[in-house]
Amino acid sequence: MTAALLVAAALLAWPDGGARVRWRLGAGPRGGAARELGAVLGGLPVVVVAGISGAAIGAVASTWLVAALAGICSAVAGHSWSAVRRRSRDEADIAGLADGLAALGAELRAGRSPEDAARLAAAASGRPRSVQAMTLAVRAPGTGPAPPLPVGAFAEAVARISVAAELSMRTGCSLATVIAAVEDDLRARLGRGQELRSLTAGPRASVALLAGLPVLGLAMGSGVGAHPWHVLTATGGGQLLLVLGVAFELAGISWSARLTARALR
Repeated sequence: MTAALLVAAALLAWPDGGARVRWRLGAGPRGGAARELGAVLGGLPVVVVAGISGAAIGAVASTWLVAALAGICSAVAGHSWSAVRRRSRDEADIAGLADGLAALGAELRAGRSPEDAARLAAAASGRPRSVQAMTLAVRAPGTGPAPPLPVGAFAEAVARISVAAELSMRTGCSLATVIAAVEDDLRARLGRGQELRSLTAGPRASVALLAGLPVLGLAMGSGVGAHPWHVLTATGGGQLLLVLGVAFELAGISWSARLTARALR
């Protein structure tokens, strides 16, 4: 089991032939080989990388059961980390959209065409994804090929801009007016989301503290000479308790995250 996990991790991280050639030509770890390795690992989902890494470490350090549980826990942690990063990126892109819309409204009120106003306002956004989405939504609302956007807050914000631009084209109302309304809505949503996260910071901190208590209990038990790790990994009853404990831990974290996410909606 240990050998199989190590071989699988090595195959996933193995660079291609071009990277090995560049390494022999003197590219070094900071050259092509490192970039190829980063590309291989970067193309894998964080959940897969975290799960394989946790399983490999657990297999080296302990038994196959610990390796399996470590892989599952690492995959869950990787999923949570990815969700936090995705939410932070979406919030930054939505803030960039709001800044770009403010500049776009100012250019439109100055008498520029929507195409010229979108081009000049793109620099105010500072976010490449926001610039591309805003420009496309204003220039060709609902007609051009849309960039691949994941389902989420940023996609909803871009859809609002596209609907506003299409409404202006169909009814002849001022594009600056509807753009200003969308901007106000985006900023209000960002402010409400930040306020809700600050209100739920206490419960989320309590969940994190409770999730770490089992590790603290293992450390305290080892400190007094009770050898809890040996009991949990080397005896049948201990292995059953270990599996049940991890299952209850994951269920509690998942339920707490669901309650927090429901409060943030």
